[in-house]
Amino acid sequence: MELPFRAKGDQLLPPGELTDIRRRLRTLAPSHDLATVIACAFDRRTRMLPFFFADTRMAPAGVRAIGSALADAGLSKTRIVLQQWNKNFRPSRMQLDGRVPDLFCVSSMSLHMRQAHALLRDARRIDPAHRPLVIAGGSVCVYEPWKVFSTDPADPFSPDVVVTGEEYVFLSLLEVLLNYRGQGESLRAAFARARDEGTLDGVPGLIYGRGGRDGAPAELVDTGIQRLAGDLDELPHPVLGYALLEAPSGRATLASQPLPPNKVRRRSPIGSLVMTFGCKYGCGYCPIPGYNQRNLRFKSGPRIADEMARISREYGIRNFFGADDNFFNDKARVLEIVKCIHEAKDDLGHVRRRVRWGTEATIHDTLALREHLPMMRQAGLRALWLGIEDMTGALVKKGQTVDKTLEAFALLNEIGISPMPMMMHHDAQPFYTRGKPDGLYNQVKLLRKAGAVSLQVLMVTPSAGSKLYEDTFRSGMVYESVAGRPVQDHMYDGNFVIASLAQKPWRKQLNLTLAYLSFYNIFRMIGLMFRRRTPLSRKRIMMQILGIAGLGYTIRRTTGWMFRLMTGRIRRMTRPTYSALPMRSVEGGIASHDLPAMMVPFDTPAPAPAPQPQNA
Repeated sequence: MELPFRAKGDQLLPPGELTDIRRRLRTLAPSHDLATVIACAFDRRTRMLPFFFADTRMAPAGVRAIGSALADAGLSKTRIVLQQWNKNFRPSRMQLDGRVPDLFCVSSMSLHMRQAHALLRDARRIDPAHRPLVIAGGSVCVYEPWKVFSTDPADPFSPDVVVTGEEYVFLSLLEVLLNYRGQGESLRAAFARARDEGTLDGVPGLIYGRGGRDGAPAELVDTGIQRLAGDLDELPHPVLGYALLEAPSGRATLASQPLPPNKVRRRSPIGSLVMTFGCKYGCGYCPIPGYNQRNLRFKSGPRIADEMARISREYGIRNFFGADDNFFNDKARVLEIVKCIHEAKDDLGHVRRRVRWGTEATIHDTLALREHLPMMRQAGLRALWLGIEDMTGALVKKGQTVDKTLEAFALLNEIGISPMPMMMHHDAQPFYTRGKPDGLYNQVKLLRKAGAVSLQVLMVTPSAGSKLYEDTFRSGMVYESVAGRPVQDHMYDGNFVIASLAQKPWRKQLNLTLAYLSFYNIFRMIGLMFRRRTPLSRKRIMMQILGIAGLGYTIRRTTGWMFRLMTGRIRRMTRPTYSALPMRSVEGGIASHDLPAMMVPFDTPAPAPAPQPQNA
C-alpha cells in the first residue's frame, strides 16, 4: 500500500524554507563542535547484474546528500563511509578528529538490512557514556522503518531515531537538537530530553522508540509523513559531499583524512545527480508516485549545469547518471534543463564538452521529444535507460509497443545516444513464442537487433510502498521459504524468483539467466569487435565485457536457488511482514507508517491463489 498523502496544500515546503533552515543552522554550528560519521550499508550478495560495476564505482547520492547538508551547515567534521569500499569498517572503533563522533548515521536500502543491523549492533558496543546519537535513514526507513528496530532485549541494536524523509527532515531534527543542547551536553542526551518533552513531535518524518529496554523499545512513535522540498534548487550543493568520502581500505577504523580530491574520480568515475523527482505514470508495482505524493519536482537548468561543472572541475568526474524517476516527465522543463547545459560555460570552457550524462525515461516520452534529441546529444546526453518492462504492454501500459520501441531505438542509435532497455519478466510471459513478440527471448532478440547497448531483466517483485504490495502477498504469490531456506531481504532485488504462481517457478529463474546469456556472451562480443564501426560500437563492446563479468556473479548466486525451486517445497506468505512493535502517532492514533492499521485486518481470510499460468 502507498504511504498516506498529506493534505492538499501541505505536501510541499513553503518556498524558501529549506534555504532558511540551512541559514539558521549556519548560525548555530560555530558553537557546536560536532563530529559525524555517515555509513552506507552494503550487502555484497547483491553484486549481480544489472547493478554490477555501478554498485561500487558510483558513490551513492543519498549519503552524499546528508554529508553535503552537514558541510553546508558548517559542520565539516563529517566522514562518509561506504561499505562498498570499506567492508571491515566497525563503528565501535571509529574516531574522527581524535574522538568518538557525536552523531552516527546509517543509511540503507531494504536489500542491505543484514549489514545495516550489523552496523547498528556494533555501534551499541560503544560505552553509553560516549555513545553517539544514532540515526537510521535511507529507503528502507521511508517504507518499512520498523525493520531497523530490535524487538529482542538480548540483542538490542535499535537506532535512537529514524528519519523517514529527505534532507529537510534531517536538518529539522538537527536544528531542534542544537537549540536544546546544553553546555558540555552530548547530542544523545539532548535528543533524549527533546524526545521526552515532546519537542520532536512537531517534526514530521521521524520515528523514535519509547519504553522497553535500551536498544529494544516497547513502542514506536511516528511524527507523520514528511513535507517535500518543491524547489530542488534549495538543496545543498552535491559537490560538498565528495570532500567527505572515506578512502577505500581494509581497516576497521577511519583514516585521519578523507579521500584526496585527485583520487575521487578513480574510485567513483560516475557521479550520481538528483535532477528531477517523480513520475507521471501510476504503475501499481512502483512506489515512486506515492512517495512524491503525485508531485513532479525539478532542479533548474542553471543549477544542474553548475553541479556538473563544479564536480567535473573539482574532482575530474566527467560521467554523470541522473537519478531521475522519469526525466522526460515535463517537456518544457526538460528543454530548459538541456538548453542550459548546452550553453553553460565556466573557466574551463563549455561544460558540454567535458561531461557526459545519462538518465531514465520511457519510450512514449522519448518519441514525443524526437526533434530535440540531437540537441540533447550535443548537450552531453549519451545514454537513456528506458523503462520498457514488456514491449507488448502485457504487464503495464506506458505508451510502449513493439513498433514504437524499435522506432525509438533506431532514432537513438542514429543520433548516438545509447538505448539501455529495462525489462521485467512476469508470470504471464513465456520464454519463447513462435511468430509473436510476446516471449521474453523474442523481445530480448528484438532489442539486441535494434541496437540495445545494455540489458536489464528482472523478475517482478513486490515493492514496499506500491499500490499492489499488500495484494501481492495476500494472493499467495510471495514465498516465505523454498526447500527450507528463508527468503532474505537481499533477494528482493528482482534477480531471484521469490513471487510467482507458476507451476514450475524454476523455469522463470532459468529464463532470466538465458535472457542475459543471449545478450551477454563471448561470441557476441567478438562479433561486435569485427562489425562496422558506429558511434556506439565502443560502448557496446565495453558493456559486453562488464555484462559477461556480472553474469558470472549472477549465475553463481542464483543457480542454487533455481535448483531449490526445482526440487524443494515452497512455503508461501499470506501477508507482508509488518512491525512487531506497536506504532502510534504523536496524538496516540494510527501511525502514518503503520500500514497494517490502514489495511484489511489480519484475521481477514486471504483470497484463494489465482489460477497458475501454464507458460514458463
